[in-house]
Amino acid sequence: MLNTKLKHLTSRQDLDDLLKVSKNVMVCCGRMGPMCIPVYRVMEKLQARYSHVAFRDMEFDISAADCIRGLPECASFMGLPFTVYFKDGKVVKATSSIQNEKQVVAVLDAVFKE
Repeated sequence: MLNTKLKHLTSRQDLDDLLKVSKNVMVCCGRMGPMCIPVYRVMEKLQARYSHVAFRDMEFDISAADCIRGLPECASFMGLPFTVYFKDGKVVKATSSIQNEKQVVAVLDAVFKE
């Protein structure tokens, strides 16, 4: 389990259920490593500001993470974490590697306008 203050996805069913009930979803799929931890921290910080977005994490190395790792939008990614943004159940953006708050906010503002 990832040591974050985010809610965790542990199965494909968790993701499917979330996408059915949440219009805007950001999932960060990674490990507790130097490229991923900053993204988790940014997500934790932004949860209150973006209450219309469901922020979740998922361990990269579990078999259920195939639902993120196997997305066509992630096919060319070389670095962790894989961060995927869903709107109305569809992928609208995917990024990889470390992201700072400014970068994450730019994506959130672009894809999840209220």
